[in-house]
Amino acid sequence: MIESFKQLEQLASDRDLAEVFLETDEQEHGIPGDQILEALRKRRQVMRECVERGKGGGTSMGKLVGNEAKLLNEAFRSGKTFLDPLTIKAELYALSVMGENSRMGVIVAAPTAGAGGVVPGMLLALEEERHIDTERTVRALVVAGGIGSIIALSANISGAAGGCQNEVGVASSMGAGAVAYMMGGNTHQSIHAAALALKNTLGLVCDPVGGLVEVPCVKRNALFAVHGLTAAQLAMAGVDSVIPMDEIVEAMVRIGRALPRGLKETAEGGLATTLTGCEIGQRLKDEANQRRAERAAERERVAKERKSGSTLS
Repeated sequence: MIESFKQLEQLASDRDLAEVFLETDEQEHGIPGDQILEALRKRRQVMRECVERGKGGGTSMGKLVGNEAKLLNEAFRSGKTFLDPLTIKAELYALSVMGENSRMGVIVAAPTAGAGGVVPGMLLALEEERHIDTERTVRALVVAGGIGSIIALSANISGAAGGCQNEVGVASSMGAGAVAYMMGGNTHQSIHAAALALKNTLGLVCDPVGGLVEVPCVKRNALFAVHGLTAAQLAMAGVDSVIPMDEIVEAMVRIGRALPRGLKETAEGGLATTLTGCEIGQRLKDEANQRRAERAAERERVAKERKSGSTLS
C-alpha cells in the first residue's frame, strides 16, 4: 500500500505513475491492471456521454440550476466567449456533468457527486483540445484515483466531514495531478500539481442552499476545474509547492475539524443562510410538505375505495 505522497515519489520517481498505481492495486486487491483499465475506459465513456447530454441543459430537481452548460455552450459556439477554448471547455464540461447530476442523471462520482464535474471537465477538455489519445486519458484516471486514494487514507472525502475542501478541493487536486501526467509530466510534477491545487482550496466551506447539491455546487465545479488546470500548468513550468503534499492533507483535516457544523453540508450557515438562501430553503420545504400531503391524501383515497369495495362484496 502507498501510504503517503513522500512514499509515492520515492517509488515512482523515474517510473510511469499510472503503472505504479496499477501494480500497487494488483498487489493489494488482486485485481489485474488490465481489468482496472477496462473499468476506467467504461467510466471515461460514461463521462463523455454525460457531457454530451448535459450540454442540452434542463431544469434541476430543485429548480435552482440546470441550464448553465447550455448557456455557455451557446455563447461558445456563437463566438461570444473571450477565454481560450481549453478553459471554456473545462468549464462547460464540468457544468454539463453537474447539470446532469442535478437532474438525477448518470454520472461518475469523481470522487463525489458534489464534486463530480471537476475531473471530467479538466481531462476531457484537455484530451479534446490537445488531441490526446483516449488511452492516455484512461491512464490519467488511474493517476487521479491514486491521488484521491492516498488523500482518503487521512481524510474523509465528504463535505459533511470537512467542508467543500474535502470534495471540490480533493477533486481539483486529483485532476491537477492527472493533467500533469497527461501532458508528459513526471511524478514530482504530478504530486506538486496536486499540492498546489489542494492547498489553495483549504478552508472552502460546504454551504448548499436548501440542502441541495445545486447552489453553489454546480458553478463551483466549473471554477475549480480551471483552478486545477492552473495548478498543473504551474507545476509543469517547474513551480513547486513549498508545503509538501502530505502536510497539506494534514492541514486540510485539521481545518475540517475546526470548521463549525453550519459550514459542513448542513445548510445552516454560509450562502444557505443569506436572505435569498433562506427564502429558497423555505420554498423547498413548503413544496416537499405539499407533496407529502398530496401523497397522504392519495393513499387515504385508495384505502377508502378498497374498504368501500370490500363492504359491497
